Amino acid sequence: MNPPQKRTAKKTSATQDKSYDGFTEEERGAMKERAKELKAASRGAKPDNETALLEKIAELPESDRAIAERLHAIITASAPELSPKLWYGMPAYAKDGKVVCFFQNAGKFKARYNTFGFNDSANLDDGDLWPTAFALTKLTPAVEKQIIALVRKAVS
Repeated sequence: MNPPQKRTAKKTSATQDKSYDGFTEEERGAMKERAKELKAASRGAKPDNETALLEKIAELPESDRAIAERLHAIITASAPELSPKLWYGMPAYAKDGKVVCFFQNAGKFKARYNTFGFNDSANLDDGDLWPTAFALTKLTPAVEKQIIALVRKAVS
């Protein structure tokens, strides 16, 4: 009886032109930023999280920066129990050490739009299906009201 033969995938012209190395450069960068955040925390470092967050916002392109600055003001005013911090290099807001919501600028992962999202620690559960992230292209008074309501519900 002959041993089973190894099967090898035959490369087609479609797979020869594309190679997948795993994570994108942007994803690897975010993981490195998160590793730095965790390393600083494990050393007992007490960084000024709000200053770090504001410095990160200041690095954003002008259009994203304006949204992030306004979002920061909205979140800190409507949910003062949330603590600003960086999370994977993104502005985020935590309660009891757990990230509740975050802002991901469009350039972070070369996306079409900014994202305002919530983690599972947010109290947003509503039936069997509910949104946890929102495309954010502009902060209008109506959008600001929606964000305030969502953030307040998330921390309730």
